[in-house]
Amino acid sequence: MRALLIVTIGTGLVALAFAEDWLQWGQNPQHTGNPQVIGQNVSRILANLVYDPFVSQAQSEDFGELLVHYQTPLVQDQDVFMEFKSGKYVNCNPPGTYEPYPCGPDNWNNQTWNEKRLHWEGGALATMWTFASDWKPEPDASGELGDWEPVFHAAVTDQHIYVPGLGGTVWKLNKGAGQVEAHINPFGGAVDPTIFVAGPLTADSQGNIYYNALKLNITNDQATNDPWSYGPNFDGQNAADIPGAWLVKIGVDGKSQMVSYKTLIPGAPVTCETTFAYDGAPLPWPPTPSARVQSTVPCLSQRPGVNVAPAIAPDGTIYSVSVAHNPYASRFSYVVAFNPDLSLKWAASLRGLLNDGCGVVLPPNGTLGGCSAGAAIGVDPATNEQPAGRVIDQSTSSPTVTPDGGVLYGAYTLYNFARGHLFRFSAAGRFLAAYDFGWDTTPAIYPHNGTFSVVLKDNHYDTSSYCSDPNFCPVAPPGPYYITQLNASLVPEWKFQNTNTQSCHRNPDGTLSCVSNHPNGFEWCINAPAVDQLGNVYANSEDGNLYLIRQGGKSAASIFMNLAIGAAYTPLSLGPDGKIYTQNDGRLFVVGN
Repeated sequence: MRALLIVTIGTGLVALAFAEDWLQWGQNPQHTGNPQVIGQNVSRILANLVYDPFVSQAQSEDFGELLVHYQTPLVQDQDVFMEFKSGKYVNCNPPGTYEPYPCGPDNWNNQTWNEKRLHWEGGALATMWTFASDWKPEPDASGELGDWEPVFHAAVTDQHIYVPGLGGTVWKLNKGAGQVEAHINPFGGAVDPTIFVAGPLTADSQGNIYYNALKLNITNDQATNDPWSYGPNFDGQNAADIPGAWLVKIGVDGKSQMVSYKTLIPGAPVTCETTFAYDGAPLPWPPTPSARVQSTVPCLSQRPGVNVAPAIAPDGTIYSVSVAHNPYASRFSYVVAFNPDLSLKWAASLRGLLNDGCGVVLPPNGTLGGCSAGAAIGVDPATNEQPAGRVIDQSTSSPTVTPDGGVLYGAYTLYNFARGHLFRFSAAGRFLAAYDFGWDTTPAIYPHNGTFSVVLKDNHYDTSSYCSDPNFCPVAPPGPYYITQLNASLVPEWKFQNTNTQSCHRNPDGTLSCVSNHPNGFEWCINAPAVDQLGNVYANSEDGNLYLIRQGGKSAASIFMNLAIGAAYTPLSLGPDGKIYTQNDGRLFVVGN
């Protein structure tokens, strides 16, 4: 849906812009987060709606952290489609103990995920309809998800909205009335509740829908149920393989096809090396300059990450990522390209591409936080090999298609103070570049002057370098916290640092009371930023502010919503009229002129 807007900009000139709706994760099939609109000023809060009533309960289970993944606000014309939760949240007693089982992160199933259509009427958002989906998230049993609740995420097409359902199914709704037009089950027969829609739905330019699905080892006996088949004493050797993992395509005609990840990757190893931690080797690592890891585990099959949204290039290429199912083998991950018929185009390993470990991003060898004296420069201290990118289930990182048809993916790498690396591959699968960044991001693209830039969050965390022993890897101070723009070669063009020290709260009369207690600034709590037509970057922070950052990173404006320490990493979106739709502790805020 496109409409012509006439926008008056600061110089008094009139600019013509083709407005674009924000219909899915990352705005479009390429996930570039860059609609051709000019964002409004961050001067007023236009709406403030609670969509998750369970925030305080979830935070109580995780020491104040909000470990929940949320849908992007989807905007088409004057409509807003958003996830709203209902049902109940069952707390543990006391919170954080996981007892009595099932409770807290082990009892997500008592919640209901609804999709609502909101509509702008008289300057306010009015609810037009609510659809209660039967979708349920993958269980966290065995701690595979680290208490991070998986994402429920719809996709909008011209006339319909597609909503995830139970058993790997998808509900096709009439967008205007919210009526069910089809319940699509690509797996046939009765709905199988052990199959899960894993991650956001993606719609291509023709209206075809793509998503990942997982089948887990779920039994009816909750006391012994272990969906990920790791077991309470799992040591990497005795896990059962994942029963199924697929990329699914639902055509505009409702017909579906799928391909299995389990047999997709040519040359994927059967046996995977572990780490010096698995060997029980003493710190610091590597134990000697020439040491090699001795232990191996069964890799098990490749499967997609839990929260990955496939990306679709203009030529029809489909991008996704995969990882070995054994959690001890997450260093064996791939970026995967599919042809439009779902056959394999290429698969690129994330191993052996980096050279920035010991003595580079880490402190000097032989010093606290650094590798052992004499270690080779650039290796991963846990393996003494070139570092590997990892696909992890706690993240929402999804592929972004670059303007030249290539792909970006933000992987986790751990050894660099619990951060990650952004990888760039060509359309043919050739590794081009990498950049050491924060973690959990779907970067935005800013095309300009015949080239493009990449925008992402770049947090430095208060954590240890590569091990958890404070005698060898002391915790680093928090920060700095940046929004960073890279050129097409992934070289920084500019950085905007959060230097705010003030923790604020809003008083009943609307005024703010603040105290300076964050000398190193605040973390950016954004996993998919937005960039408008002029290159203005929009991102939210744990300081409770939504920021508008101008090109060059030297000037910014902000507006305060709510302080959100430990907030979830959330995506935001821009409406076709430039309104900004952002999230803060389970609330949807709309900001604009």
